[in-house]
Parts: sequence; C-alpha cells; structure tokens
Amino acid sequence: MSEKKEPNGMILRIKKAVRDVPDFPKKGIVFKDITPVLRDPTLLKGLVDELARRYAGLKIDYVAGIESRGFILAAPVATALSAGFVPIRKKGKLPCETYREDFKVEYGTDSIEMHKDAFGLGNRVLLLDDVLATGGTASAAIRLIEKAGGRVAGVAFMIELNFLEGRAKLGDRDVYSLIQY
Repeated sequence: MSEKKEPNGMILRIKKAVRDVPDFPKKGIVFKDITPVLRDPTLLKGLVDELARRYAGLKIDYVAGIESRGFILAAPVATALSAGFVPIRKKGKLPCETYREDFKVEYGTDSIEMHKDAFGLGNRVLLLDDVLATGGTASAAIRLIEKAGGRVAGVAFMIELNFLEGRAKLGDRDVYSLIQY
C-alpha cells in the first residue's frame, strides 16, 4: 500500500550518505549506519522534511518512535506535524504504568513498552522508526498503539531492507519507506 515513485534529489543524497558497516553488530550483518545523515544539518533537515511532507495532510495527533534511533526521527517529525511525540521503549525503561508487547527476535524474544496514557481513544498515530528489517518490532509497536486505543494512520521508516520482507508482518497498514535496499 505504498506508492512507488522515483526518489528526488534529497532522497538520493540521503541514501548516498548512509554508510554500510560490515560485520556489525556481528559477523555476516551489514549495518546501515545513519549517523552520517544525522550529523549533516542539510541532510537531517531534508530527512525530517521528506517524512513530514508525506503525512502533512493526514491530521496526525501523535508520532510514536521506537527506541532508540526512532526517537531521533520521530520527535522532529512530530514537531513538523504539530503533533505530540510518544516514546516506545525497551522493557523497564518507562516510569509509569505501561502496556507491553513481546516479539520474536533471532534467538528468543524481546519486549517493548508504551505508557498506557500515551494518547486518547481514537487518536491518529504515525509510527516511525529508522529501519524496517524483519518487521517484528514494528508489528509489536502497532499492537501497543492499538491496545492503547490509538488508530495507526501510517507506519514510516527511513530505510527498508526489502530482502527481509518485514512489510509482510505489518498487514494492510499504509507503510512508507524513504529508502529501500
């Protein structure tokens, strides 16, 4: 459910700045390092602008960002959309009452949490993270948002690793990724 179009010049500049780091965090993985984009003020602004532009007319109430790099993107996109920011964190990191969702990782399970009072019933929420890989974390985050009564208005990523087919775990949601590999 995402339109395919040719990337514009800013998107191409952002993609070119993403650095491959072989064998991180372990042998055989090629990590997509976004820090070169984040340290360049022009690219960072372009990244935030591109993501916010996609959702500008959708009356987003909150942008939820997944720990930790999702926070870096979600907070400024929320500001650009005049929306609130909601952190989705690893288990045990939030101070108040939370909803928790477990999800499968390569060798077991992991958990993420969100405050129960993060938003009101029916609020429109954009879920934003840096990378869509296998889709497990994003799928768990969607369940958290819905458990709290939010409506997922979109799911967005800076990068999508198409070969891992994570999009398939997100159902019929409106999924958008700025850059695909």
